[in-house]
Amino acid sequence: MRVAIAGAGNVGRSIAAELVENGHEVLLIDRNPRAIKSDTLPEAEWLLADACELSSLEEAGIDTCDVAIAATGDDKANLVMSLLCKTEFGVPRTVGRVNHPKNEWLFNDVWGVDVAVSTPRLMSALVEEAVTVGDLVRLLTFHEGAANLVEMTLPNDSPTVGIRIGELDWPGDVVLVAIIRDGHAQAPDPDGALEGGDELLFVTAQDYEQQLADMLSPREGRIAVAKLAPRVQTI
Repeated sequence: MRVAIAGAGNVGRSIAAELVENGHEVLLIDRNPRAIKSDTLPEAEWLLADACELSSLEEAGIDTCDVAIAATGDDKANLVMSLLCKTEFGVPRTVGRVNHPKNEWLFNDVWGVDVAVSTPRLMSALVEEAVTVGDLVRLLTFHEGAANLVEMTLPNDSPTVGIRIGELDWPGDVVLVAIIRDGHAQAPDPDGALEGGDELLFVTAQDYEQQLADMLSPREGRIAVAKLAPRVQTI
């Protein structure tokens, strides 16, 4: 897979290094000469250019990329780059970094963003998750499928503890996708049972979040992160 990343700062280089390690072709783009540090990641391509300019994206061969990631520290630049990649070059997948929570509402398909990654939002969700047990925490929102990735640390007194997973009747379109137990992730086993302290990851429509919270933790049942920007999606 060929991936273009706008923004060769710490964030962009970290993403690039991970992708290169996984065998992908990576192009890093930055308009700041001091950010072009090709010796730190020689396996990647480097381009000194402004990713908000059509001519720069043409030079980068952005139309040959499978994914474009706008990872600069400027939300305006990330939106413009995403829009150009999607509308002018038909890049199949665009990812936009949200630096300021107040701008989350802009990172949607209107601006050509398929996936919005909001570090402040994710960090606040993880903080909520770390200090609460029995609260349903919304981690990610997938705007195309109108579904959320939610998590709950199952309290010991949950009525679902000890119940065979295959016998649990989840509300609506809720799907249990993973269980983290003793620090290890595992796929749900229909013949296995839930245990107190399990961290459960679900994909669900927002309409069923409260029902899920009530089912897993009736007395707590709170949604820790109740509001996200409309149609925001993260990875």
